[in-house]
Amino acid sequence: MSDVQLSMPVKAHRHIGQAISIRGLRADVQRADGVNAKIAVFLTNIVGSMWCAYVFGIIALIGLPSALKPGGEGIIAWIAQTFLQLVLLSVIMVGQNVQSVASDLRSQHTYDDTVLILDRLDIHTTGGLKDVADRIDNLELAIKQSGS
Repeated sequence: MSDVQLSMPVKAHRHIGQAISIRGLRADVQRADGVNAKIAVFLTNIVGSMWCAYVFGIIALIGLPSALKPGGEGIIAWIAQTFLQLVLLSVIMVGQNVQSVASDLRSQHTYDDTVLILDRLDIHTTGGLKDVADRIDNLELAIKQSGS
């Protein structure tokens, strides 16, 4: 079976651009049914982009000086309540999108490989699977005849 070509494993880093891009936003929104679904898809795609993570990072950094002033919330509270919550929200969504795209592609490759392998199996040849299938059929027939 040296002529069987199986696809290479899917690596997530090759699909980051597809997962973090908002280029397909219009098509994603148009595929959604109903106004609420369209709004949800739009907001999810915007917030789940690296551009939004950058904007949230800038917003968080703008609030840093007031957090460091005497009487301010302090650096630990700023990191926990502002920076992590704002920036990591988008970054985690981007990571999930990248993993999802890679997982979908791995599943598709597994399916394609399985179809290729099954196409290469010849169940109609003499011997092998054909003999096994015939014997199973004969056993089922014998069981039916003995039961009636």
